[in-house]
Amino acid sequence: MFTRNSPTSKSCIHSRAISRDHCAYLAVVYTIHTVRASERAYRSLREDIVEWRLLPGTVLAEVEQSERLGLSRTPLREALGRLSAEGLTQTARGRGVVVTDISLDDIDELFELRETLEVKAAALAAQRGERAVFAQLHAELLAAPELLAGNDPARHDYYALVGRLDEAIDAAISNAYLAQAMSSLRVHLVRVRRLAADDVGRLTAAAAEHAAIAEAIAAGNPRLAEAATTVHLHRSLSHIKATHTPQ
Repeated sequence: MFTRNSPTSKSCIHSRAISRDHCAYLAVVYTIHTVRASERAYRSLREDIVEWRLLPGTVLAEVEQSERLGLSRTPLREALGRLSAEGLTQTARGRGVVVTDISLDDIDELFELRETLEVKAAALAAQRGERAVFAQLHAELLAAPELLAGNDPARHDYYALVGRLDEAIDAAISNAYLAQAMSSLRVHLVRVRRLAADDVGRLTAAAAEHAAIAEAIAAGNPRLAEAATTVHLHRSLSHIKATHTPQ
């Protein structure tokens, strides 16, 4: 454990017992330790927020979260800073850092951005992607009802398949900026998904819509890919708003 009295502090270089080289080495080790702890804290808190284990309005007190995650407050602050930059937390006056809420207005705004990004990405994937990759995804998505009929309430296999379609599109568009923008947006979309009724009927329909997107991309048809994506997003938004459950 590194403390303020550790040789990594400024006083280290004045110590006769510790060489400058060794002091520099300890400083590097401390930095790596802090970065790894910060990343671990970030990933843990991010998952808890996205999966609604930390509900909107939850106060993320430094002392409590440091003890829960088993790390010091410095990496925790760094993690909270990253979460704030992503819009998953915010500073509430008189309360400290809290988990942000998602309202119906927020959902509308997210889907406005989602349509702009994903429709363009589908068209680019149809122009630039490997057709065989999307043909395989199309076949798997057609069989998705079998995944939904299993004994997995969280639908891990189904959502993993949808995630592979997202990854394939990200890889196909050859546009790092667009891919990064969509990645940042998807964090919030996973939270939104938890607000809607997770019924098999809608998921089966969504699988067919995803299959249509993959088929259009595999056919190298940008216009059809755009249309299929637009239909999917419209139906998804309508379903979420119709079944939205306030938290």
